[in-house]
Amino acid sequence: MNKTKVAILGCGFISDIHLESYERFVPEAEVVAVYSRDLNKAKAFAEKHHIKAWYDSLDKIIAESGCEVVDICLPNFLHAQAALKAARAKKHIIIEKPLAITLEEADEMINVCAQQGVKLMYAEELCFAPKYERVRSLTKEGAIGNIYMLKQAEKHSGPHSDWFYDVNLAGGGVLMDMGCHAFGWFFWMLNNMKVKSVLATMSTVLHKGRTKGEDNSVVIVEFENGTIGIAENSWARHGGMDDHCEVYGTEGLMYADLFRGNAALAYSKKGFGYAMEKADTTAGWSFPIFEEAFNQGYPHELKHFIDCVRNNKQPMVTGELGRAVLEVIYAAYASARQGKKIELPFTPVVKKPVDLWLG
Repeated sequence: MNKTKVAILGCGFISDIHLESYERFVPEAEVVAVYSRDLNKAKAFAEKHHIKAWYDSLDKIIAESGCEVVDICLPNFLHAQAALKAARAKKHIIIEKPLAITLEEADEMINVCAQQGVKLMYAEELCFAPKYERVRSLTKEGAIGNIYMLKQAEKHSGPHSDWFYDVNLAGGGVLMDMGCHAFGWFFWMLNNMKVKSVLATMSTVLHKGRTKGEDNSVVIVEFENGTIGIAENSWARHGGMDDHCEVYGTEGLMYADLFRGNAALAYSKKGFGYAMEKADTTAGWSFPIFEEAFNQGYPHELKHFIDCVRNNKQPMVTGELGRAVLEVIYAAYASARQGKKIELPFTPVVKKPVDLWLG
């Protein structure tokens, strides 16, 4: 089989996850090169994963590795630079969250990719996580009626790399790191419904000596159809990782926890597949099973993008979603500082989103 050649940019935690995903679940792709700003780290990563080539130059890995796809797993402040270099070299791009630091960077990335005719996929894994997708499919089926409220929470005691705590490198705190997941998932559940307003509160409660950014936040997103999305994000939660969602509808509700159990929890007045005879067996409380493999959605998103490249399809999750998420983050920071709702569109010019909170 002629494999699609991939270059991974970055040698950190997320690069390990992407590499394992390719190796185990995407046999039609081959990782041919890896980049790090530290050549020794790139070499160590390459040797660990049996990758043929390693680089400490973005220009060289893009020009010399023979890759067709560039997979960007770099710190936030390098996203735009790497994506623009790849796009101008006619490479397809899949990029980790957040899409960029600023809206101006996001717009340039989207525009250049379009001009160069390359695909740009925003790698929001919650759009592919099997348990979350089971919840979405049942919601689309109509099992819980019309959605009136969504909740998503991601919380732990802090990131795994030092650069996350530097607002000049990350662009902000926990909102830039994890809030983007909630906002992306809200858009995904609501078919990219436009946002009407954002109201937020945030503080630094655990890592005051380490970061100027926020480590705990609650954001309320009001959509144009009246649906409310509530995002809870924290680097101050002890006791391990918490990642769960809640969907409230006029005919029922659903919960899903990524790290607990092998099923979602649901209540439906009508039952799932209620147009079919089996509906009466699923009315009331039930436990819809999700597909087991790699529950966070990383292999699924990568496999989807490689399929898009190989068969010239449009990715389901694009740079436009990443840009929309970034605008909500801007509004959340501004709301937390001003103590009021921020109406969208909201496109102030700032060096980094957290400046709208820090002042």
